[in-house]
Amino acid sequence: MKRISRTTLFTSTQLALCLIANLPFASYASDATPTAAIPATATNDASADSSKKVKNLDAVKVTGAAITVDKIAPTQGSMMAIQPQSIIGEQYLRENVAPTGDYTDAISIAPSISTVAPNGPGLMEAQSVTMRGFQDGEYNVTFDGIPWGDSNDFTHHSTSYFTTQDTGSIVVDRGPGTASTLGNATFGGTIAVGSRTPSDTAGIEPYLSFGSFGTWVEGAQLDTGAIQQTGGTTALINLENVRSDGYLTYAGQRRQNVFAKIVQPIGDNTTLTFVGMYNNIHQNVPLGATRAQIEAYGPNYGLNNDPYSQDYYCYNIDNIDTYMSYVGLHSAFDGWTIDNKAYTYSYNHFGWNGEDPNGETPNGTIYSPLDVPAQALRNTYTSYGDIFRLSKELGPGELRTGFWYDHQRNLRTLYEVDANLNYAYNAPTQLAATDRDMRDTLTTFQPYLEYNWNITDRLSLTGGVKDADFKRDINALVNQKTGEPLVYSKDYSKVLPSLALHWQLSDSWTAYAQLAKGFLAPNLNTFYTSAPQDNTVKPQQTINKQLGTTWSDGRLTLSADGYYINFNNKIESRTVGAITTFYNAGGAVYKGLEGEATYLLADGFSVYANGSLNRAIDNATNQWLPNAPSKTAALGMIYNSGPLYASLIDKFVGHRYGDTGLQQPFGGYATTNFAASYTFAEGFGALKSVKIGVQVDNVFDNKSVYYLSGYTAQDNTPLYFTIPARSYELTFSAKL
Repeated sequence: MKRISRTTLFTSTQLALCLIANLPFASYASDATPTAAIPATATNDASADSSKKVKNLDAVKVTGAAITVDKIAPTQGSMMAIQPQSIIGEQYLRENVAPTGDYTDAISIAPSISTVAPNGPGLMEAQSVTMRGFQDGEYNVTFDGIPWGDSNDFTHHSTSYFTTQDTGSIVVDRGPGTASTLGNATFGGTIAVGSRTPSDTAGIEPYLSFGSFGTWVEGAQLDTGAIQQTGGTTALINLENVRSDGYLTYAGQRRQNVFAKIVQPIGDNTTLTFVGMYNNIHQNVPLGATRAQIEAYGPNYGLNNDPYSQDYYCYNIDNIDTYMSYVGLHSAFDGWTIDNKAYTYSYNHFGWNGEDPNGETPNGTIYSPLDVPAQALRNTYTSYGDIFRLSKELGPGELRTGFWYDHQRNLRTLYEVDANLNYAYNAPTQLAATDRDMRDTLTTFQPYLEYNWNITDRLSLTGGVKDADFKRDINALVNQKTGEPLVYSKDYSKVLPSLALHWQLSDSWTAYAQLAKGFLAPNLNTFYTSAPQDNTVKPQQTINKQLGTTWSDGRLTLSADGYYINFNNKIESRTVGAITTFYNAGGAVYKGLEGEATYLLADGFSVYANGSLNRAIDNATNQWLPNAPSKTAALGMIYNSGPLYASLIDKFVGHRYGDTGLQQPFGGYATTNFAASYTFAEGFGALKSVKIGVQVDNVFDNKSVYYLSGYTAQDNTPLYFTIPARSYELTFSAKL
């Protein structure tokens, strides 16, 4: 496989080092970099003080070192929550997630979450990420509070933006939130990713990782520290290069990422934040293997090296460039709080694939019966938007208002080509070779108003309303599926009320209840018809009812909840070859119980467990919905004392079906992951510290089939992915 040169990355690193060297470093107050604060609430800034009476827990001293349960816990609930959530802090991200991993690898530990990463952690886009049985596109993903994703179906490319090294915390919010929770699919929940916070201490931290599947990670994070001459400016930049052959055959990945963040205080009450990132990825992408291929070539069969095969790795390629940036303003004065983020992000994807990889479609093009038929695609979109929030202490509570505006424009093309002739059109004309040539836009506007009423010092009620408005426009020279031109637009709108009660029963115990409506406009594929004005597909709507409680006393953090979600006009999908189709399943009911806990034992040891019982049933057929596990569970031990950290955690995902009609059943499976690190704080001269860490995924080497990825184009033969084999990544880092 041709490798991408690292010259650009190393040149950027040298420039960044020169920049840092010429900045006036702040004095070194200590050798330790402060850990980023774990957010106390779920998905948005406006709800940050939903219960102002709750106090942070004091540290519990264990074997002479200050260790708190909220730092140790892999996941934990919040004492300020108004709906079920799991907070994943920076320690878990740094210690337990492989350096190549992405946010989907991090959240896989949480209750009611199941993920499919068949090429190894972060070495391929996650093929499935479910929350309570909701699929990607049915819940929201945000970065620093900004909703992002593809406008055509609201899904997300897990490897195309931020890396684990860019991330400071993640909150898995299993609920629609309040009126101030913004996004296109919040009714299924929100995965809220937060960026790392620049350190007040200046320094450089280079890191190097290597491991299974020929994986290498090289990178460095540079912190300016607090620059007093400019009013306390702090900034960081992280540069990273990843290369790996991947677990699946011929499924290599090359990735370069640059992330920068500047925080500028203005006076005592105002802060400006500037964030920017760029990501480039080159990936050979398999679509799955048949059971016959898995039996013949092994569980890791993906692509091959035969240039006259549609599975040839050089014909199955993704080249993707992305960027994201925002300018944030936060100001608090005289009982008022203003928060605004103006942002943009872009995704530019050129891709090629065999006509029917690992399928039965024979070779042959208009040029030769031996040539390989293939497809060439382009998908590029750019979003511009703004999130404005305003709150004011008013009467016995706080009044909150604001809006989210987003406009995304999208270009999508797909052509039939001859892979052996430098992707020449496989038709007499370009138009005849065109499967789609579409330009579409999605404009979203969501204003909201809510009030948090402090009924007593320990009881608060948050009620509000949001107007969710979507407008789709399409201008297609060749519309997908019909092959005909189409110019059409459609508005969808829904008023969404919400009500949430938060009760602080004691200093260590809180409870909540929630009732809220959710809404999701039909995705772009409902326009893939000659007469979209006659389409009977209706918007998806939900009514969410949830109850829960959280306990946290310094040694124990424990949370539990129950949920009931009535989902109307549920849209399902089925994939055949490279084509995915959608339809209304009428309705569905999601219900279940969830819990998670961490308990500090003694001498640095703690025990962690979580679990969920989930049910997702189609109302019309009374059958289980696809890719909706019946249960999840996790159990593990953690040791954290002084310079040594170690953990052994097992995650179980229960029975599920890969397709509708109870087809393609999969039994439950478990994977066990081990992580350990040791930090040497002295004896290395100019180095402040040196750290050695290791992550071992799938310790017991479970390689069973666990996901239906689709069907072959010609004979509808099922394609599968297996659990990646046991793998390790060893990391060395140093603080200068």
